[in-house]
Amino acid sequence: MKQKLIYTALALTLLVLAGVMYYTIIPLFTMQEVQDEMPSASSVGEEANILGPFPIHDTFAHPASGSVSVIETDEGRVLRFENFETINGPQLNLYLATDTDATEYIDLGPIRGTSGNINYPIPDDVDLEKYSHVLHWCVPFRVLFNYAEIQQ
Repeated sequence: MKQKLIYTALALTLLVLAGVMYYTIIPLFTMQEVQDEMPSASSVGEEANILGPFPIHDTFAHPASGSVSVIETDEGRVLRFENFETINGPQLNLYLATDTDATEYIDLGPIRGTSGNINYPIPDDVDLEKYSHVLHWCVPFRVLFNYAEIQQ
């Protein structure tokens, strides 16, 4: 009986360690490069209106670099990450938030990449004066990976 309990505890420990590796350690080493084209106001043949660039700030143990801009085109607004570099993590989402604690936020969905030049559409009804923080947020652990502040 005691031996069976030890084997069960060992099996559960191995299962937990496998889960930790799958969800935390392995994503740290898998980078996803994206190279989107710069959006333009193509229908009128003019350059898009650009607000920024604003620097991306890293946080403890989550290095990041690059900048983010808001680009307004005929098709709508886009968040443009330029020369972006960060580490990967489990379930990273992009938020537009009122502060870096994500007290109030709009979830723009999963990140598309951890490096490169990446475009994310901004919903038309989002007030960027209120939601002025761009956050890469680890959903399951509620950890801020990096951020930028949009100043109007």
